Amino acid sequence: MDRLRPRFSERKALKSIVFFPFFWYFWDAEKGKERMPSKDQRLAFLGLHRNIFFLGLVSFFTDLSSEMIYPLLPVFLTSVLGASPTFVGLIEGIAEATASFLKLFSGWVSDRWKKRKSLVVFGYTLSTLIRPLVGVATIGWHVLLIRFLDRVGKGIRTSPRDALIADSIPEREHGKAFGFQRALDHAGAVIGPLVAFFLLTFITQQCRTVFLLAYIPGVIALSILIFGVGEKRVSPAPLASPPLQLTLRVFDRRFKTFLLTIILFSLGNSSDAFLILKAKDSGISVSLLPILWMALHISKSLSATPGGILSDRYGRKKMILAGWTLYGGVYFGFASAQTSEGVWILFVIYGLFYGLTEGGERALVANLVPLHLRGTAYGIYHFSIGLSALPASLLMGYLWETFSPEAAFRVGAILALAAAGLLWSAVKEERMETNQGRG
Repeated sequence: MDRLRPRFSERKALKSIVFFPFFWYFWDAEKGKERMPSKDQRLAFLGLHRNIFFLGLVSFFTDLSSEMIYPLLPVFLTSVLGASPTFVGLIEGIAEATASFLKLFSGWVSDRWKKRKSLVVFGYTLSTLIRPLVGVATIGWHVLLIRFLDRVGKGIRTSPRDALIADSIPEREHGKAFGFQRALDHAGAVIGPLVAFFLLTFITQQCRTVFLLAYIPGVIALSILIFGVGEKRVSPAPLASPPLQLTLRVFDRRFKTFLLTIILFSLGNSSDAFLILKAKDSGISVSLLPILWMALHISKSLSATPGGILSDRYGRKKMILAGWTLYGGVYFGFASAQTSEGVWILFVIYGLFYGLTEGGERALVANLVPLHLRGTAYGIYHFSIGLSALPASLLMGYLWETFSPEAAFRVGAILALAAAGLLWSAVKEERMETNQGRG
């Protein structure tokens, strides 16, 4: 243990690395100014606006840090700390519900302040500092507290970040932009498990050491955010618009119905931690779990940008329907899978669900609401998902322990297909304004 404890000078250097980006941003007198070149400037890479490109990199390194930890966490909880599957579900449910509850308010606050970046920076900073502390946890409740604070950071940053993406580009490119951001997010989730596998195989056999090393990519992400991403002025509300309120009354029926379908689907979309437990039960070794998780995120990453572009071309609703239907089929597959080979195949197919839906869902939110309410809308959207996260994971854990993993997966599949049916019948396709152009 002493070998893992840095000397005084090393600790001082580590503190400087971790805290410098945070203090630099919040003490900088120029932080209120836009740090961007001309609003029409774009990067050559895929014709992306600089904000989209750099926010993608931020997501890449943040998820690299997170996914060095996450695929090992369920096994760490159950095998090392002695937690039950229900407690694993409780941790993930509380974590995601907390994040989504805060996304509701952070989006509204970003609309009120007409500034997104400060909230984004604060949220990423909190998660970067808290997340790797799983490495010093000794009981399950420690992990619950750390995951709670980590998700507080996620809740603060996500809605303003999504609104900043939508504000930075024309509506006709929303699908591609959100797809790109999700693609880099999943690419980081590919590299993170690979780094964890390398460390566990060649450097250390201690999960705790891997968790603590996750600080490094988190600090890189924070530095890119501070120096690379610029504030984007929020479009002012029309003169006839009422004051901003945290209420659904200012949104039309299409958006409200879409939220209802999201809640129904999310009740069947429990934490992916249960997929890791299923993989372990099927005979996949602990050392290979990060590689399995990496395969899932390769599938997510490769399908995210094409999925967003397809939603630009063929409509958001069609892509979401395809993704939710695929999800239902995959969960039925997990219910009947008995071999490790079958689980590997299902993990890869499962990644396509994310590619088909993530960019399309976020783009659909932007298309269904007024410009000046986007932050609030994204907050309500994420809150609706989180509203179902806790009961979804608790239900999955309860069915897993009381009946069987097969029953738990089948219930999730049925709820997903029911949500797809409601979306198909009740939500009208959005109309995209292809002639709109901003920044």
